[in-house]
Amino acid sequence: MKEIRLHGRAGQGMVTGADLIALAANYEGKHSQAFPFFGSEKRGPPVEAYCRIDEKPIAIHEEISEPDIVVVADASILDAVDVCAGLKKDGIVIINSTKPAAELGLSSKRVFTVDATKVALKHFNKLILNTVMLGAFCKVTNVVKIQSVKKAISEVLSKKLPAKVVEANINAIQEVYDMVQVEKGVAR
Repeated sequence: MKEIRLHGRAGQGMVTGADLIALAANYEGKHSQAFPFFGSEKRGPPVEAYCRIDEKPIAIHEEISEPDIVVVADASILDAVDVCAGLKKDGIVIINSTKPAAELGLSSKRVFTVDATKVALKHFNKLILNTVMLGAFCKVTNVVKIQSVKKAISEVLSKKLPAKVVEANINAIQEVYDMVQVEKGVAR
């Protein structure tokens, strides 16, 4: 089983991001679940969302305290949240930051950084970071295929957003996927 914890700020779409990963896993014949944890129900405070993926049915339905993968959409939460809390020994952290991984002070040895903010502003003119971070997630982890995530984005977002916005999300995820270079555990 792969357990994924997503961190961001309320309004950045990390709950939807977890849902999209879970749906993409379903498209690939895997079992999955996704659910949020909210501290405060207002825009801006730190938010966590969880996703589990397995080849067999998942019987547990609780917060993920020992994730395999942590996705961080907003590095500003590092002052308030220990995003590496409980991270498994060989766990992966994917973080939106322009700083090199070594400068972030995270306890994980497998930290991948990506400038998701730049891509989000290019495609949306605002900080919509969930789909942007999913491009890096797909490239670094291979937990789900990018085609499956694109299909999930199309299905979910087309119900509530104009086609050009759905297309912008798909373009953003592809740009990050193409941008991230994974070599011996290092993303550039």
